[in-house]
Amino acid sequence: MNTQWTARARRTAVAVAVAVGLTVGAVGCSGGDGEDGKAESSATDSTGTGSDPSPQEGTAKTLAEVKGQDGLLLKITSALRDAGGFVTVSGELKNDGAESVRVSSRVSGDETEVVRHGTSLGGATLVDSAGKKRYYVLRDTEGRPLTTTDMPKIKPGASIPVFMQFPSPPASTEEVTFQLPTFASATISISG
Repeated sequence: MNTQWTARARRTAVAVAVAVGLTVGAVGCSGGDGEDGKAESSATDSTGTGSDPSPQEGTAKTLAEVKGQDGLLLKITSALRDAGGFVTVSGELKNDGAESVRVSSRVSGDETEVVRHGTSLGGATLVDSAGKKRYYVLRDTEGRPLTTTDMPKIKPGASIPVFMQFPSPPASTEEVTFQLPTFASATISISG
């Protein structure tokens, strides 16, 4: 009886965690105003890129840009800590190359449970150098990573929104190193 209750409690906890993560992801992608009610300004100039900026492009601050293989560029726009003990990293993956490209399966990492669910950003990690800990992308009870999955072929100049959810480092940790296989590493600040 105790084993059944424990299993049910775990499933409920995971379901709540997934719901919170999806809610945070949806709110993070809404492009809302800053705390003072004014729209946040962009950290980079979007003119001269050869493509029209999206409506949300002017409201997102860039924390880091990391280059990957085949002309892919990952722009990280937020790393938000929530009260549930998670950090959601959001941004966009852009094809800066001249040809359409698929995201390499290597970005999924090499864990069997993650790889069997297809291409994802499941290989991403956050490294807390001060705390000497590495945080991996969270998984649901079936081993699916809580991140963008089944990414389409990306046309030249096009981009897709992406997210990854991690366990939260301690509240005292404000900066971590973001790592994703086949991409350069970058230091990002956690807000919230």
